[in-house]
Amino acid sequence: MTGELAGRAAIVTGASRGIGLATAAALRARGADVVLTSRRAESVAEAAAGLNATAQAGAGTAVGIVAHASDQAAARACVEEAVERFGRIDVLVNNAGTNPAHGPVTAQDLGRFAKTLEVNLWAPIAWTALVAEAWMGEHGGAVVNTASIGGLVVEPDLGVYNATKAALIHLTRQLAFELAPRVRVNAVAPGVVRTRLAELLWAEHEDRLSAAFPLGRIGEPADVAEAIAFLASDSASWITGQTLVIDGGQGLGDASDREPAGRAGDG
Repeated sequence: MTGELAGRAAIVTGASRGIGLATAAALRARGADVVLTSRRAESVAEAAAGLNATAQAGAGTAVGIVAHASDQAAARACVEEAVERFGRIDVLVNNAGTNPAHGPVTAQDLGRFAKTLEVNLWAPIAWTALVAEAWMGEHGGAVVNTASIGGLVVEPDLGVYNATKAALIHLTRQLAFELAPRVRVNAVAPGVVRTRLAELLWAEHEDRLSAAFPLGRIGEPADVAEAIAFLASDSASWITGQTLVIDGGQGLGDASDREPAGRAGDG
């Protein structure tokens, strides 16, 4: 693992906390120089400084750049600064996400729908186009999109968010087809992970929720980050257009009332 991304550069959107920050740490630990982006200057500067303060031998440099994910002008400036600073962009992680449209689909207004669509779907398109133009189209690279298992299921109150993630899963396949063979494009689809964005799903009932997962716990940001780092690496060099589900077995069904392992057939 150590050094497998040495000499490469990455951009991670929405990287001031949660899955984005964990992903930046995972890429950096493998030797990549990493640009962390966020819409808040103080947050992204603090996140980058925290990574650099804990640098291990062989780790890359972390740099924080202010850029709202759906602001195309800011995205272009960020990509240009990354190329100027590091001379390349080998990895893009489209991680930034939002969910202002909580509740039934029919209760949403155009403003909340548009914001969700802009951040969760348009931003990955814009950032991918920019890095392809700036570096990857000629030199190659890997793009990883943070989708969600919500894009594969139907559930209460998350219809608009889940629709954007379903579209992102399809978009991953489309971009993989369009940008091949130089650029690989894949996605991860996390289940319930201990992040601020998902807090409503776990904060008040984590023990009960964990009991329902076959692997007995909710996810941690590092669980997803390690998978993203794999998809960004040469170890995944023959993988493109795929979505890797990372959900602790959640999609297998409710495990809270299952018979303990080794008990079936006893007696």
